[in-house]
Amino acid sequence: MSEKVLLECKNLKKYFETPKGMLHAVDDVSFKIGEGKTLGVVGESGCGKSTLGRTILRLLPSTDGKIIFDGKDITDIKPKDMTALRRQMQIIFQDPFSSLDPKMTVYQIIEEPLCIHKVFKNKQERTERVAELMEIVGLDRRYFNTYPHELDGGRRQRIGIARALALNPKFIVCDEPVSALDVSIQAQILNLMMNLKDKLGLTYIFITHDLSVVKHISDDILVLYLGKMVEMTSSDSLFEDPLHPYTKALLSAIPIPDISHKGKEAEIMKGEVTSPIDPPEGCRFAARCPKATERCFKEMPEFIEVKEKHFVACHLYN
Repeated sequence: MSEKVLLECKNLKKYFETPKGMLHAVDDVSFKIGEGKTLGVVGESGCGKSTLGRTILRLLPSTDGKIIFDGKDITDIKPKDMTALRRQMQIIFQDPFSSLDPKMTVYQIIEEPLCIHKVFKNKQERTERVAELMEIVGLDRRYFNTYPHELDGGRRQRIGIARALALNPKFIVCDEPVSALDVSIQAQILNLMMNLKDKLGLTYIFITHDLSVVKHISDDILVLYLGKMVEMTSSDSLFEDPLHPYTKALLSAIPIPDISHKGKEAEIMKGEVTSPIDPPEGCRFAARCPKATERCFKEMPEFIEVKEKHFVACHLYN
C-alpha cells in the first residue's frame, strides 16, 4: 500500500522584481512529501530554502507552478479559505527571539492562535490547552507569566514550537529552527521535534544549511543551489553515494570529530557564485564546478532519476 501524499509541489517558482532584473529565488521546484515524513531542504545561504518554505505556506505568493496540500490545489486559494488552512499548516521560525512578541507573556503567545481561530469556548479551556502544550514541549508551568527576554534561546524556541502546535496542524515548515542555538541545546530541540513527529503524526519540511543536522531528522533530502533542485534522494542514499559535485562539496565540509582521522580533504568550491538575477541558461553551479564542461555553461541539465529514487540535475549523468 503506497503512502498518502500530503504535500506536492509542481514546477513551483518564486521570482522577485528588482531594479536590476528578475531575481529567481525558487525556480521550477517539484517534489512530494508523504504523510508523517520529513523532507530536509539544504543548501548555502541565499539558495532559496526559506523562500521555498514561505511560498508553500502562502506567506509569499508564488510566481508560477502549483501547490497541492492534502489533495487540494491551494496555489490561488482565497484569503477567507486560507484562514481555515492555517490550522493545518504552520511554521517554526529560525530566530526564537525576533519571532516572539516581546510585549507578550509566554501564556499570551501560545494562547494567541487559540483566540484567533476560536477553537475553545472560554478562558479556562484555553488555559488548560496552553498548559498542555507547554508540558508537551518541556516548558514548566511557572513560565506562564514570563516574557521571552527573560528566557534562554532553547526555551524561547520551545515557545515557538508550542505556538506552532496549538491548532493541531498536519504540516510544519521548520525554517532553520536550531541554527541560532548552542550546540547542546540544538540536540535537545532536535530530539523534541523528532519525538513530536512520531507522537503527533506530523509532517515536516526541515530547512537547514547544516548537513550533519538534517541527516538525523530527514527521511528524504532535497539539495538546492540558487533556487534550482540539484539532487534529491533518501537521507541514507545521499550520505552514502552523493552524485552532484555540489552535494559532494557540501558533504566534504562536514567536520569529523576525530583528530586521528585521515580522510579526504574538503573539496573547496572556487569561482564566483552566479547571480540569481536573470541567471544564464546553463547550469548555475558551472562557474564553481571542477568538472564543468562547455555544455554546462550553455545548457541547463534535466532533473532525472539516475538510480532508484535518486534524482540529480547534472550532465555527468545525462
